[in-house]
Amino acid sequence: MKPVITCAALAALLAPGQLLAAEPAPADTPYIMDEVVVTATRQEEKIVDVPANVTVISQEDIAISTAQSIPDLLRTEVGITVLDITGNGRNMKVDLRGFGETAQSNTLVLVDGRRVNQPDMSGTDWTLIDLERVERIEIVRGGRGAVLYGDNATGGVINIITREGGDTFHSGAKVAVGSYDYYKSSAFLSGRQENLSYNLSASHKDSDGYRDNSGMLAKDVGGNFAYDISDALQIKWSADYHKDTTDMPGSIKKSEFDTGTSRRQSLHPDNFNNLEDYYFKVNPTLFFGSDNLVTMEISHRKRSSLFFSSSQYGSYAGDTDTKTLTASPQLILHEKIGGMANTLNLGLDLTDAEEDIINTSSFAGESTYAMEKKNSGAYIHNELNLLDNLAVSAGYRNDKVKYEFDPGTPASSKQSEDLYTAGINYALEKNTAVYLNYSRSFRYPVMDEMFNFFSNTVDTGLLPQSSDNYEVGIRHRFSPMLTATTNLFRLDTKDEIFYDPTGGDYGYGANVNHDGKTRREGMELSLAADLNRLGLTVSYSYTDTSMEDGTGTDRKVPGVPTHKASAGATLALDQGFTVGVNTVYMGKRYFESDFSNSFPEQDDYVLVNAKLKYQWQNLEAYLDINNLTDKEYSEYGVLSWEPQEAYYPSPERNFLFGISMNY
Repeated sequence: MKPVITCAALAALLAPGQLLAAEPAPADTPYIMDEVVVTATRQEEKIVDVPANVTVISQEDIAISTAQSIPDLLRTEVGITVLDITGNGRNMKVDLRGFGETAQSNTLVLVDGRRVNQPDMSGTDWTLIDLERVERIEIVRGGRGAVLYGDNATGGVINIITREGGDTFHSGAKVAVGSYDYYKSSAFLSGRQENLSYNLSASHKDSDGYRDNSGMLAKDVGGNFAYDISDALQIKWSADYHKDTTDMPGSIKKSEFDTGTSRRQSLHPDNFNNLEDYYFKVNPTLFFGSDNLVTMEISHRKRSSLFFSSSQYGSYAGDTDTKTLTASPQLILHEKIGGMANTLNLGLDLTDAEEDIINTSSFAGESTYAMEKKNSGAYIHNELNLLDNLAVSAGYRNDKVKYEFDPGTPASSKQSEDLYTAGINYALEKNTAVYLNYSRSFRYPVMDEMFNFFSNTVDTGLLPQSSDNYEVGIRHRFSPMLTATTNLFRLDTKDEIFYDPTGGDYGYGANVNHDGKTRREGMELSLAADLNRLGLTVSYSYTDTSMEDGTGTDRKVPGVPTHKASAGATLALDQGFTVGVNTVYMGKRYFESDFSNSFPEQDDYVLVNAKLKYQWQNLEAYLDINNLTDKEYSEYGVLSWEPQEAYYPSPERNFLFGISMNY
């Protein structure tokens, strides 16, 4: 990912004399086709060898971006839609391949390969990993990751890889202030002591938020460690602690706007969400033979959440504790077969998630629940290089889940799925690669989709959804300065799980399987140019969604834009200055929950952000200007119960100034 630019800014940067002054890129310049990823096969592999649309966001990309969180960073990526629901960065939705309101359950998010999707409808908490800790982010689009990782990887996999210690000592600190009384401070140190490497970081963030009752106070501390016991044995461990207190402003309905409610106003001044979350992971690895390894990853996570929500229908409070224990043994063998390079990957994923819930509402009083979800998945994946320029891969996974509910009728339920993937990657020449891929992916119902809190009953008829994903793409390097990727995809989903506001026996709706097939198909196009001092990127996503048969035939999936585009640029000036501009166009889309497509579509918008950075020795200073054109827009919109359109207004033009020192 490199920066983005508006048409006017691009014209200015490409004015006569600008490109003439640029020097040719050196011969050893790294190109995106040669970048290495681990997410696509759970081991290191060049992007050019992966039969899927894969991108990597590097530290350099992060440094020039105006992003203050990981979802902000993903906003300009091709094929990804990002929605800041509350406008303060606390509740973010990241959507790969157009799943709309169920995106949280159809996009698998990993941190250093560790699953962070919650076993309930809360999905992924994007505040857990501070941007300061990120080494790079790997994105694998499509369902190929389901064989390797299992549940939730229907639209794709996002793997956030955090920084590790290096061979020399480094330390640094950063302070930033900005609009809405924003303040953030952070510090890190990393290095090595003999066989032990380490990276430690901590941060503190405080903001009043753009709207009334939208403030946030967050604290984070975390670290990565690695100890080389011998040349053949290494043990890694990591831990992270996060705590935040967040005010929740709620939505503003169309009728409330019509009576004079302002964009910054909150009609729910008492709503809040407080969170405490920590994890510990240990990962010993034994290397043997020429390039083989066996590893075992074990992690434990505990998450506590306390929230309060009110509306004209009453109030609701929740107090939940979730504990998750995982174990993932893996064997990777690099051995030739008949003189051909071959990689065999065998593994097992075991997960046990327990959730204790206390719900208190003005209409039902207090109730307590205990839920448990146990997953087990065994997989095999193999990649064979038939020729120097031709590789084929295939994989299989058997996955099982058991739910337990107390109280619950029945008290337990079981489901299982079989998954497949097959791909071919062919290098036409040194600068061009073509790939084809088929994948079968799935997602199980999360625990609170299976359970009815009003009747204490378990819906054993709610089935897992399954998807067939077809992809064809081409990566081409036009020159040492210009590369492009084009990807065509079709994703057919059976028994798709969604919330039907008209379903259920109590008038509150129900989670159901769609009685027909849902189709998502489209194109993803991205270009990147590196002209020495000037870097340019352009991306465009076309996503057509439709309910092919059953109820709602020929209707669009709500919350999904048909068209989305981004563009960006960075220009290195003299005297240590760098300027960057990025632009995102979000097309029209139906309000979430509008499955009948009966309301007008939500407005499209163009968002422009800019950054000015100054570097002098160990000192760095920057100024971010977000929403440069002061656009009034709402990233997120949903139908309320009445129903009518309800908006979550996004921030107006805002500023952030920061300074950092690194040693």
